[in-house]
Amino acid sequence: MSGLPVPWRADLTLEGLNSYAKGTMVENLGIVFTEIGPNFLRGTMPVDERSCQPMGVLHGGASVAFAETLASTASNATMDDAHRVLGQEINANHLRPVPKGERITGTTYLLHAGARSQVWSIEIHNDRGQLVCISRITMAVINRR
Repeated sequence: MSGLPVPWRADLTLEGLNSYAKGTMVENLGIVFTEIGPNFLRGTMPVDERSCQPMGVLHGGASVAFAETLASTASNATMDDAHRVLGQEINANHLRPVPKGERITGTTYLLHAGARSQVWSIEIHNDRGQLVCISRITMAVINRR
């Protein structure tokens, strides 16, 4: 997938994104932002006891949390100081299981950037490069209070 060029904030860095996630569910799940491109944000998450279901494979809810983290973070990294974004709707298709002990990589792409909403697509792959989940999220653009 390619997506639209992303209007990143000038002060955006991987260090800043990873530091901002300290003490949150993002850190608890082991999510790390790894790459910022002209049209994407990428990160990784381990498949371990924090993200597995009892059968020893990646929990679908953890995939969705990972997808929303990537897109929500990317979306907020496009906002000026007067606005922020909040997730409004997310969907996900889980395509294949990922066993405990692997790592997944997710990449989010901007599909639509409007005055009141943004739409992002998220692709999640396993260590072998296979697509394991595809997700789409709509973000509401709101004024900061």
